[in-house]
Amino acid sequence: MAAQGDKSSALEDDGAQTAPIKFKILAGQSNYKLAEEVAAYLGMPLMQATVGRFSDGEVSLQLKESVRNVHIFVIQSTCPPVNDNLVELFFMIRCLRRASAKTVTAIIPYFGYARQDRKTQARVPISASDVAMMLESAGTDRVLAVDLHCGQIQGFFHHTPVDNLNALRDIAPYLVREVLPNFKDDPICIVSPDAGGVARAKLFMEVLGKLGVCNLSLAITVKHRSSPGVVEGMNVVGEIEGKHCIIVDDMIDTAGTLCKSADTLMEMGAKSVLACATHGLFNGSALERIEKSVMSHVIVADTIPAKDNAPSKIKVVSCSALLAEAIACIQYGQSVSSLFEVRMTPVAQRISLADVLP
Repeated sequence: MAAQGDKSSALEDDGAQTAPIKFKILAGQSNYKLAEEVAAYLGMPLMQATVGRFSDGEVSLQLKESVRNVHIFVIQSTCPPVNDNLVELFFMIRCLRRASAKTVTAIIPYFGYARQDRKTQARVPISASDVAMMLESAGTDRVLAVDLHCGQIQGFFHHTPVDNLNALRDIAPYLVREVLPNFKDDPICIVSPDAGGVARAKLFMEVLGKLGVCNLSLAITVKHRSSPGVVEGMNVVGEIEGKHCIIVDDMIDTAGTLCKSADTLMEMGAKSVLACATHGLFNGSALERIEKSVMSHVIVADTIPAKDNAPSKIKVVSCSALLAEAIACIQYGQSVSSLFEVRMTPVAQRISLADVLP
């Protein structure tokens, strides 16, 4: 059965209209709510399937619809429990391949193992590369991710094109509408938590500039670690005294370093501190730390399901319409470059399938 929202091509052959381009969306268990929102923006239901676990923890999967000669988009974040969600994604792709799906696009809003992208010591795996090999061997035709931890992960896929969307471009308009009016004309400093995040912080500053925010500057925190995961001291490169500081990162894990950075910035004279990140993992005591921290806001995307007990200072910006627009562009052969443009209106308000459907 063709998915709702399909359109027939305007091209005709011998007076007969060609068959519609059929595509469906299959949702994994890791972020089902996000998948539902993506399907809603596209005006179609999620594909009927049973995805669960057997009593011993093994993945149980059955497709309830035919996928023969159909383009399938699988939505599955490989967030905690990482290995369970990754294996579930692998089996969904293999099941679709055995069921004769025409193409399989893996939409991975949060790409697990992304931080293991190089060898930091002897005899350790490059897990991000190995996950890429695993997904390619499963039969993935295309991968769509959101804010990969590092850009070179795209190169780990040797035969599969990868689109790396940037959710910070939609977090920025939310910040401008909901938070920055309180700062009036005070100076603002965009802070990178480490040297590796400077490019991301600089991009975020440029996005804010295009949205009309003035009086911006850039700073970097330099951490001194006594052991892996333990920050002993911290210095700041840049002028932050008397400024509102916005820490920009791709993810928040246990929030220990983030909260310590916020404390350091306030001690050095910052007027206020808030954080923007794409992926809110919030592992361990992260929520408790954030609740007690000096930060006024922590803004994240919904690439990972929100915690039920999250404090009120955590704000979630949906990336569902961004993914929906990307699906439409990919399916109907349109460029996804427009998704990287800076626009003040939320993506949820600007999506128009008339712009991409034939």
